[in-house]
Amino acid sequence: MSFDRLLAKIAAMKNPTVAGLDPKLDYVPEYLRKSHLDEDGETLKAAAKAIYQFNVLLIDALCDIVPAVKLQAAYYEMYGHHGVKTMERTIRYAKLRGMYVITDGKRNDIGATMQAYAAAHLGSCEIGSCTYEPFGADALTVNGYLGTDGITPLLDVCRERDKGIFVLCKTSNPSSGEFQDMLIDGVPLYARMGDKCEEWGADTVGTYGYSAVGAVVGATYPEQLTELRKRLPHTMFLVPGYGAQGGGAAGIAGGFDENGLGAVVNSSRAILCAYKKEGCDERDFAGAARREALRMREDLTSYIALK
Repeated sequence: MSFDRLLAKIAAMKNPTVAGLDPKLDYVPEYLRKSHLDEDGETLKAAAKAIYQFNVLLIDALCDIVPAVKLQAAYYEMYGHHGVKTMERTIRYAKLRGMYVITDGKRNDIGATMQAYAAAHLGSCEIGSCTYEPFGADALTVNGYLGTDGITPLLDVCRERDKGIFVLCKTSNPSSGEFQDMLIDGVPLYARMGDKCEEWGADTVGTYGYSAVGAVVGATYPEQLTELRKRLPHTMFLVPGYGAQGGGAAGIAGGFDENGLGAVVNSSRAILCAYKKEGCDERDFAGAARREALRMREDLTSYIALK
C-alpha cells in the first residue's frame, strides 16, 4: 500500500532515478527504423514495432542499474492502437526484467470514469469468468485538481493491489506558476495540493515512511522542492525536469530525506538520445543510454547520501 517496492529498489541500486521511455520515431536509430519500415511500409504499425524493439534493448541495458521506467502515454497514443499495444508490451517487458513501472498519463476524472482509468492502468477488469490486467503499471500520474472525487477510486486500487499514484503538485513547466503559485489564505495552491496528498495517503504509509500517494514536483523549482520535502514528510516525489529542462542535481537534493530517499528523478531524452550526443555508432545506442544513466547516478549521488 505504498512505494516500498520502488524505494527498496532505489536503496539496493543506490540510484534514485527513473528512465523515461518517451520515444519519438526519430529517436530510434536509423538501422532499427529502416528494418521495420522496409517490412511494413511507412505505417503506424512499423513505427510502433520499431519503438518496441528500441525500448526492449534500452530496458536490457538499464535494468540492472536503474530501478524504474516511466512511460508517457502520449508518445504511444500518437501511433494509434499499434502504439498503445507497444506501451502495454513495454510495460510487461520492463516488469519481466524486474523494473518498477510508472505510467505517465496524468489522468483526471471522477466517479465511474476514474474507476475505469484505475482499472485500466493499475487494476484489472472482468470478462465473464476471467480477470485481466490491461496495462499493469505499478504507479500512475494523476491530476488531482478535480478534488477527492477524482482520487478516491485510485486509492481503493492502491490498497488492494500495492500500487501508487503521483499527483501533479508543482510541475516543471515554465508557466506552472500561473495557477499553482496562486495564494489561498497565504498558502500557494501547490502546497495546498501537497497537503491533500498527505491527507489522501495517511492510511497507506509503508516501511520507509512514505504513503501510496506521491507528488510530481519539478526539478526546475528547487526552492519549492525543498519546501515541500519539509512540508510533506510522507509523500514520495516524482521529479521531472532534470537535465534537458534545466534542473540540476544540487537543487534536486533538497527533495530527499536524511536517508537519501523520498524522491525519484526522471530523465527521458538525455538517456534515449545519448548516442546522438556522444556521436557514437548508432548500433551502440543502448550502451550510450547505459553510460548516461551511470553518469546521472553519479551526478545525483554526489549530492544525495543514500544510506
